[in-house]
Amino acid sequence: MPGAVPNPLRSALDRRLPRIAGPSVLVLFGVTGDLSRKKLLPAIYDLANRGLLPPGFGLVGFARRDWADQDFAQVAHDAVRTYSRTPFREDVWRQLSEGFRFVPGELHDDEAFDALARSVRELDAVRGTGGNYAFYLSLPPKLFPTVLTQLKRCGLAQSTGDSWRRVVIEKPFGHDLASAQELNAIVDDVFPPHEVFRIDHYLGKETVQNLLALRFANTLFEPIWNRSYIDHVQITMAEDIGVGGRAGYYDGIGAARDVIQNHLLQLLALVAMEEPLSFTADAIRAEKVKALSAVRLPEDLATGTARGQYAAGWQGGARVVGYLEEEGISPDSTTETYAAVKLGVNTRRWAGVPFYLRTGKRLGRRVTEVALIFQRTANQVFDHVVTEEQGANSLVIRIQPDEGVTLRFGSKVPGPTMEVRDVSMDFSYGASFTEASPEAYERLILDVLIGDPPLFPRQEEVELSWRILDPIEEFWAKSGRPEPYEAGTWGPRSGHELLARDGRQWRRP
Repeated sequence: MPGAVPNPLRSALDRRLPRIAGPSVLVLFGVTGDLSRKKLLPAIYDLANRGLLPPGFGLVGFARRDWADQDFAQVAHDAVRTYSRTPFREDVWRQLSEGFRFVPGELHDDEAFDALARSVRELDAVRGTGGNYAFYLSLPPKLFPTVLTQLKRCGLAQSTGDSWRRVVIEKPFGHDLASAQELNAIVDDVFPPHEVFRIDHYLGKETVQNLLALRFANTLFEPIWNRSYIDHVQITMAEDIGVGGRAGYYDGIGAARDVIQNHLLQLLALVAMEEPLSFTADAIRAEKVKALSAVRLPEDLATGTARGQYAAGWQGGARVVGYLEEEGISPDSTTETYAAVKLGVNTRRWAGVPFYLRTGKRLGRRVTEVALIFQRTANQVFDHVVTEEQGANSLVIRIQPDEGVTLRFGSKVPGPTMEVRDVSMDFSYGASFTEASPEAYERLILDVLIGDPPLFPRQEEVELSWRILDPIEEFWAKSGRPEPYEAGTWGPRSGHELLARDGRQWRRP
């Protein structure tokens, strides 16, 4: 009733209850691609298997295939059996797949989109989906204007009554600031900003979200999460694979645009931000925007950045070709497969603390982590008893593949003498919780259907990230070829010199 005081016990209980999506239809454009087959379709099934999708749920695939509904259902079935996280249950699949529809057609075909409109409205009638539609654009950004124009033309983008209409956009959000602003203008012409969900799947990972809990739910870490105790921060996303079948997408984009502009700068924002007033989308976004606005580039981009391109080498016991020998790559390509940059965050908390970001393909191993490296102790009494192996204390948040947190510190070696050596205290999600962590796309798709946007970057964050990266890309464009590095190593010499100039070195994951 109006003016009633909310029950705090009821509110606390509500936060513990699982969030279940309401009646809705999810339309997948690009449903025949790898992302849909390996991630999106399995995530939808896993949500249903966990009881988080309602009976009134429908899924419509749109693609240039001459399929009937049952053909699409079979493709989805095979993807689910191969890639789903949870066990396959026939009763769950049967109930879910009854709401599957497929619409064949080209993106510029008015008749195909008219058929799409009829299909989703038919689901409203037979599945009770309530006119709530989410459109997932798993497509190249150059195709967005065509799809958005068609959705507007056939009336699918306009909500009516209590229903909602949302659009989900996969990265990249443009290739520079100007194109990102142009893309956003096109999207905003069709959907209101609060119904636009920009997917950054890294933000759906449990460990990324745990950054907020680690910082703000514990008195142990927040008092030392600042320049008085932290020497520097390293954020790494390393892959041990090459470009593979992504050559057509990757060449001309490169490591910095593919990873640093979105994933790594979002991680930097979560590490550097101040405590939000609440965990609502607006409160979290406000603090992330402040952090990104405070980012400063190195004075000298020649010594404050590094880029490389993998050459032939050995990986996993096998000989692998270099980037320029990959199928579909031009032999004179200057696209970087390794990028590293030193950034500052000009706030009271972080003044003088460098943030080192790096990403690359064909590196030593697959790992994504955030490492906070603490200042060395000022107590001289231990200088003569530490071993060569002892380094600075560090707190490492492992995002993949073994999600968890490691605290590294010095401890006395057993024996009659005072000898200090580094040891690790480790927390692993797999060992500490009986329930397996959901895949990032499970969380993100559920958030879209519920309308909960905290994990989705807004346009202001996207533009701030491009303002950081654009000057670096412009400098690299005038700087010749990337430095080659042998596959299976940890990148080019310039990447190591980036830290060595400051008397530091990359942590070996």
